[in-house]
Amino acid sequence: MNLNVGKEVAALQRMTVRDLRTRYAEVFGEETRAGNKPWLVKRIAWRLQSQVEGDLSERARQRAAELANDADVRLSPPKAKPTPPPPASRTKTATLVVAGDERLPLPGTLITREYKGQNLQVKVLPQGFELEGEVYKSLSAVAKAITGQHCNGYYFFRLGKEQSK
Repeated sequence: MNLNVGKEVAALQRMTVRDLRTRYAEVFGEETRAGNKPWLVKRIAWRLQSQVEGDLSERARQRAAELANDADVRLSPPKAKPTPPPPASRTKTATLVVAGDERLPLPGTLITREYKGQNLQVKVLPQGFELEGEVYKSLSAVAKAITGQHCNGYYFFRLGKEQSK
């Protein structure tokens, strides 16, 4: 067999992965699923070179066998370790106590405000505010219903820091 390995390697560089797989099957006598072009080129080039120039010497084979015997060779892959469940002690449950806004009076209180000649009364409920029989979620919603435009409910009813002093 008289091959010019340099020309063969140059031809391998120009081949597609599909062509390299076919060439690999010709050279090694078995198919491969590898899709890594540089790896395929190296393996085929090595095989071609070993066919042309000869294989390892007997002395090299013996040394390789000695090294392989000394090495810890794993015959099967390691078994996957099951993922332990998260420790239960890290999760804590507690009752969250939410303090209401200190600017807001207690439920049942009437907030009064004179606006455009009218005396308005808003009743503070545990979950909202009542104005003229209608319940609103926030003081800002009440102020918007009165004025027709968005404004801060605490500011409109003058429930800011100045009144708490």
